[in-house]
Amino acid sequence: MKYDTLIRQALIIDGSNTPGYVADVGMRDGRIAAIGDLSAAHGEHELDAAGRVLAPGFIDVHTHDDTVVIRHPQMLPKLSQGVTTVIVGNCGISASPVSLRGDPPDPMNLLGQREAFAYPRFSDYRRAVENAHPAVNVAALIGHTALRSNHMDDLYRTATAGEIAAMRVQLKDSLDAGALGLSTGLAYASAFNAETDEVLQLSEELTAYGAVYTTHLRSEFEPVLEAMDEAFLIGRHARIPVIISHLKCAGAGNWGRSPQLLAALESAAKTHPVACDCYPYAASSSTLDLKQVTDAFRITITWSTPHPGMGGRDLQNIAGEWGVSLMDAARRLQPAGAVYYGMDEADVRRILAHPLSMVGSDGLPEDPFPHPRLWGAFPRVLGHFSRDIGLFPLHTAVHKMTGLSAARFGLSERGEIREGHWADLVLFDPLRIRDVADFKQPQRAAEGIDGVWVNGVLSYREGQANGQRPGRFLARSGDLRGGFSTL
Repeated sequence: MKYDTLIRQALIIDGSNTPGYVADVGMRDGRIAAIGDLSAAHGEHELDAAGRVLAPGFIDVHTHDDTVVIRHPQMLPKLSQGVTTVIVGNCGISASPVSLRGDPPDPMNLLGQREAFAYPRFSDYRRAVENAHPAVNVAALIGHTALRSNHMDDLYRTATAGEIAAMRVQLKDSLDAGALGLSTGLAYASAFNAETDEVLQLSEELTAYGAVYTTHLRSEFEPVLEAMDEAFLIGRHARIPVIISHLKCAGAGNWGRSPQLLAALESAAKTHPVACDCYPYAASSSTLDLKQVTDAFRITITWSTPHPGMGGRDLQNIAGEWGVSLMDAARRLQPAGAVYYGMDEADVRRILAHPLSMVGSDGLPEDPFPHPRLWGAFPRVLGHFSRDIGLFPLHTAVHKMTGLSAARFGLSERGEIREGHWADLVLFDPLRIRDVADFKQPQRAAEGIDGVWVNGVLSYREGQANGQRPGRFLARSGDLRGGFSTL
C-alpha cells in the first residue's frame, strides 16, 4: 500500500481526551487513510516520528483573523504554533456582512481600516477566503456590532424594531451561506446600549439552524455573574448553544472569583449546552477602553493613531512624561490599543483547567506590538501549563484545542485523528515545545513544532513555512447542539 505521506512511530494523541499510543499514520488525498502498523507500506514522503507527538491540528476558536486570512494568507503566527483552523467573527465584530458609511467603529477597527471591509454579504466574504487560499482553514461567526453598524445611525442606543428586522434578514442570509452563528461584544460601547431584547430577537434566527451564540459578556468585571445570566437567558430563549468568550475575572477587585463563575457555568450546563473559551495568560488586550483605565494594574499601549511612537510603552510612563493624569493620557492616545494586566494567575489556571473550557488565542494580528498570545497561546498550554506545571495531562491539553473545539463548532471530520478524517495534523516534540513570544518580544515563533499538515499538505516544517496554502473555508455542518456534552 502506498500513501502520499507516511508518518512512522509517532505517539498519537488523537484529540479524544484519551492517553496516546504509538502507531503509524498514512495520508492520501488530503485525508487520514490508515492508522496502525504500516511497516509494510510505503509513502511518497516518509517521516520517522519516534519521540514525537502527532496530534490533530489545533483549532483556534477565538480569533480576530477575519481580514488577515485574505490579506496575509500565509498566516504564519498561527501556522507556526500548529493551528490549522481559525474561527473568526468573535466579540461581535466580523468582516462581513459589512457596509461602512465611514471609518469602522471601535472595536471593528481591530480588524483593519475601512478598505479591509469589502464584503457586504457573507457570501462575498466566503468567496474572498476561498480565492485567497489561506494556509489555514477558516470558519466564521457573524458579529452583532457589524450588523448594528450596517443599519443604525447611532450605536449608542438600542435598535428599533425595523433595525432589528433588517439585521435578522442579514443574519439569516449569512447562516444560509454557512456562518457558524452569532457573536456579541456587549461590553463595548458600540453594543453596550443594546437591550437584551435586541439580542433575544436576533438569536431567534439561530434556532432553526442549531447555530451557536458566542459572547464577549456585557461585563467581565464585578457584574460578571449577571452578564453570564444574560447569556444563558439568550441561549435558553433561542434553544441554542452558548459559548462565553475568554471567560475571566477582570479587574483587581474581581480576583479570586473564578470558582463562582465556574459554578454558574456548571449549573447552566446541567440543563443547557454551554461552554467557554480561555487564553492562557493573565493579561488581556483590546482597544484602549476608558472604562478600564486604572492605576490598580499595569496597562501597556500597543498602538495609537495620533501617537504611534507610544506603542510598546506603559500608560503610566506616558502620562508621567506628558504631565497629565492616566485618564487624560488615555484620551489623548485614542484611538489606541492596550494590554491590560488585569487578571490573577490562579483564576486563569482554574478556568483553563475546567472541563467546559476550550483554548482560544484572542490574538490581534493588526497590532504592531501585539499580545504574545497571537504567536504563543497553544504551545504555552502544551509546554508551560501541561508539561511544566502539570495543570492537566498532555492528552487533555490537546483535547481542549482539537476534538472538543471541533465538536462544539460543528467542524465535521476534523479535530481527531481518525481514519477518513481530514489530515489536519501537527507533529511536535513534547519535551521542547514552548512559547517564545513574550510581552517584550511578542512576534516570535514557538519552539518544538516539527511539522504542520493542513488538509494533508505539509505547510510548516522545522521553523519554516514552505509557501503551501491548502486551507479551506469551513461552512457550518449540521446542528451544533449535538457537540455539547454535560459534565
